[in-house]
Amino acid sequence: MAVSGGPPLSWSVLADLIRLRNQTGSFLLLFPTLWALVLAGDGHPPLPLVAIFIAGVFVMRSAGVTINDWWDRDLDRRVQRTRERPLASGRLHPHTALGVFALLIAAAAGLVALLNPLTIALAPVALLLAVLYPLAKRVMPLPQAILGIAFGWGAVMAWSAVRNEIGWPVLGLFAATVCWAVGYDTIYALQDIEDDRRGGVRSSAIFFGERCWIAVGGALLAMTVLLALVGAATRLAPSFYLSLGLAVGLFVAQARQIRRGVSPAQAFVLFKQHVRVGALILAGIWSGVLLR
Repeated sequence: MAVSGGPPLSWSVLADLIRLRNQTGSFLLLFPTLWALVLAGDGHPPLPLVAIFIAGVFVMRSAGVTINDWWDRDLDRRVQRTRERPLASGRLHPHTALGVFALLIAAAAGLVALLNPLTIALAPVALLLAVLYPLAKRVMPLPQAILGIAFGWGAVMAWSAVRNEIGWPVLGLFAATVCWAVGYDTIYALQDIEDDRRGGVRSSAIFFGERCWIAVGGALLAMTVLLALVGAATRLAPSFYLSLGLAVGLFVAQARQIRRGVSPAQAFVLFKQHVRVGALILAGIWSGVLLR
């Protein structure tokens, strides 16, 4: 696939476009979905649904970063960390990227078609959020909240796919995911804070400034409280609260490190640690369901 007169779409460029070599974002999108599948399925989520949602997460995350790079191609050229991305560097024509995005959305629609009518009805919201998130940083002081809503929506869809309803426990998971995303994506935004200021891009890292460590700690504390309430309401076993306690220990350490100051490289390391948090909470929910 290539636009006449433009550079061709090679496998290497495609891999860079969809971040194939860095799946941290896919895991952060996947874990809330798995939390909901396990909790809604009483510890035994239907394997076909697990497979559909794992594939859907990969496809939608790939679509999300593709449309993000399309919107941000001019901004990315002015940021050290992103200037070599395919669209920013000119290795890929913008029209070709839109074609890739359309194919990914078509693949996602094919997966959604395998689900129940309620979940199918919820799916357009996920597409809308994926398209609009890149624009949020231009108009909102806290665009990370939109990312959290987008990631949390996967949990809502997963719950509805299992239960054919939107039960209130998943609303707790949804709210917890929003808080979690605000926390870890604020850490992520610390990498580009100076470039974002120069480019007029908004982020929670800029918005909170020197109080960033308080904002991150507060968001992650709110996440923990919401998950604890979900655990209490669904009568999860003590092993779930053990996992939450371990997560809190990591959150406290991260907030302290941010307060002292972090380099862009250190911020990225802290951001990637949240994959472990997602896995830890999944283990806690799963054991909490099976042992209650």
